[in-house]
Parts: sequence; structure tokens; C-alpha cells
Amino acid sequence: MPVLATIKKQFGKEKPFKGMTIGMALHVEAKTANLVRTLAAGGAEVHITGCNPLSTQDDVAAALNKVKGVRCYAKRACTVEEYYAAIEKVLDAGPVVTIDDGMDLIHYLHTKRRDLLKTVIGGCEETTTGIHRLRAMAAEGKLEFSVIAVNDTPMKRFFDNVHGTGESALTSIMITTNSLIAGKYVVVAGYGFCGRGLARKAHGLGAKVIVTEIDPRRALEAHMDGFHVMTMEKAAEIGDIFITTTGNTSVITARHFRKLKDGAILSNAGHFNVEIDMEYLAKHADKVIQREGIETFLLKGKSIHVLAEGRLVNLATPKGMGHPIEVMDLSFALQALCARYIAKNGESLEGGVYDVPQEIDEQVARLKLGSLGLSIDTITEEQKKYLCSWDIGT
Repeated sequence: MPVLATIKKQFGKEKPFKGMTIGMALHVEAKTANLVRTLAAGGAEVHITGCNPLSTQDDVAAALNKVKGVRCYAKRACTVEEYYAAIEKVLDAGPVVTIDDGMDLIHYLHTKRRDLLKTVIGGCEETTTGIHRLRAMAAEGKLEFSVIAVNDTPMKRFFDNVHGTGESALTSIMITTNSLIAGKYVVVAGYGFCGRGLARKAHGLGAKVIVTEIDPRRALEAHMDGFHVMTMEKAAEIGDIFITTTGNTSVITARHFRKLKDGAILSNAGHFNVEIDMEYLAKHADKVIQREGIETFLLKGKSIHVLAEGRLVNLATPKGMGHPIEVMDLSFALQALCARYIAKNGESLEGGVYDVPQEIDEQVARLKLGSLGLSIDTITEEQKKYLCSWDIGT
């Protein structure tokens, strides 16, 4: 992770977090550990837990507890009670900066630990679902400190969401099921950045891709990109592999289960385990067969295979490794620099959701280009003048 390594070296000299405690709720795996160590190098005391009960790698959690200034409370396959107890421990440390993936820390702060709000400078949010929740809070005037929407910046969306989700989700599906993608009907629910990445990657593997959408503009975009576009109702009858990416609830439900082909594979690449109606399947299945990373629900004579309990398929399967390291180098570089920005400027910002400063986005891009040995052109003074002029002649 050369970009993060450069930032770690800078932080080691500057100590931008000296005397500060940072609280984190992220997927605890090796790439995340590199971000934690970068923050610690900057002088922070870091307390971290998981943001998904199945995405922690226990060996990484154990290793983090050996790093000076770091405490990790995450555990794989924890119960709901253990999950929130770990969040409570992070908050007990009194963080002044938060880094979230899904907004669980911020939600807990605003609902269960309001006593700590006055000491929080601000935070950063990693994923689409978390940003949706934060914007809803801000619209109601209930977000009491500033949060940077790391997910919404180009350097996150164009690479993490498109290439990271696209490759890691499909990799986990193939490893877990030992299924061929080529020739199959792959149904992608949602054509945001994650969905379009998945659709492109699946097509590249030889899949016949179907996209379902609720936004007419994105649906038209998917059509123009060469994919089949239809309702989930219709796609349920055709699809072999389903991947939800909407960040919303009830995307594949009882009315769709009844239409699925025998042996259909369902998976989720959104954040929370609400896109597939797991409760219905558990309640109405004639039998459930448990295997590593797969639950097979026998429903009225046909088998429906659900991966990773309907949770993030790229991380929650036993062999899920998350996004490729080259992608997370960019995303965690953004997190590190945005955390420094919040540490420096958060107290002067009102409560609300803020974009990643453009200079940070561009800095990460330039560092990555440099690490790849790539160079680009520089705009000339003549070109600047031309772009800023309205009277350019005829």
C-alpha cells in the first residue's frame, strides 16, 4: 500500500493526532490494520471494533492488540450483544474523531452515549449506506458534529466501489460456490457505482447480465451500457446468481422467492443484511442445510442458496478477503487524510455532512500515479486563460 505508506511517513513526522483518541468501526482485516497503524504513527490512540459480525479476521484483531497505542475489540461471528458491547468499549475510550463504515458508531453516540457528544470533533464515513443514514440525520437537524462523506468522492467511488466491489464480490461468490460465471444469468440489483462495477466485471467473465433499478436514469444507463434491464419480479424467473447492491431493504423478498429457479444463488454486496428477506426464508423453509459460507433453504421443492447469511459477500464468507489491496490503498489514504482534516478543522465546522476537500482527493490520485510510475500533462497558462475567458472570438 504505497500511498498509505507515504502518508504514514508524513504522519510520523507531523504527529497530527498527538494526544487524540480515534474511535473506529470498520471491517477488521489486514488492510484496515495498515490504516490503524498509520493513525497510530500520527500520534493517535486508536480503539477499533468491527462494523459487521462476520467481517473480522481474528488473527488481525489479535495482531492489532500488540501495536502500541491500539486496542481492538472485534471478534468474528460475534452475537448482536457482543457486537454492541464492543462499540460501547470503543466509545468508553472517549474518541474525539470517529471513523465509521455504516455509521454504527455515530448512531450509537447520538442515541445511547450522548454524554460523549460534546467532546467529539468530527468523523469520517466510508460507505454508501452510512452516508444515506447521515444525510437523513442531517436533514432532520440531528447530526451534532461534522462528518466527511469519504464514500462520495471520486477517488472512492471510481475505484473502491466500481473495481473493489466488482472484483471482490464475484471472487467470493466463485470461491464459496465453485460456480462458473460464464454463461450464467447474473442479476445485479442497483446500478450505482457498486452495481455498475459488478455488471461490467460479470460481463467480462462471460455472464449474461440483468440489471434491476428504481431510478429511470440509471436504468437507461444500464440499457445503453448493453445490459438487460427489467424488474426483479421478471429477473427472478431468469437469474442464476443474484447480487444486491442497493443499500436498501427488502430487495429480494417472498414474492421473488416463489419465482426463483431451483438452485438459484443469492448474495448481497450492500452493507447491511436487509436486502434479502432472510427472516422469511428461515421461517418458511421446509429444511435448512448449513455449509461453510452457504445456507441452502429448501422451499416448496426447490433449493435457494444464500451466501454469508445475506451479509457482505466479499467479507463475510469464510474465505472473503474484502477489496483488493490496491483499491484499499486509495480508500484508506482518503480516510487518513480526512481524519487529519477533521482533527484540524472539525471544531470550526457545524454539524452536517461534508464532501472530501478536492485537494485531498487530488493528492491521493497524484500519490497513486507516482507509485505506478505514471506521469500526466500540466495545464499551461494559455490553457487556463482560455478556459476562464468568455470572449474567445469566432
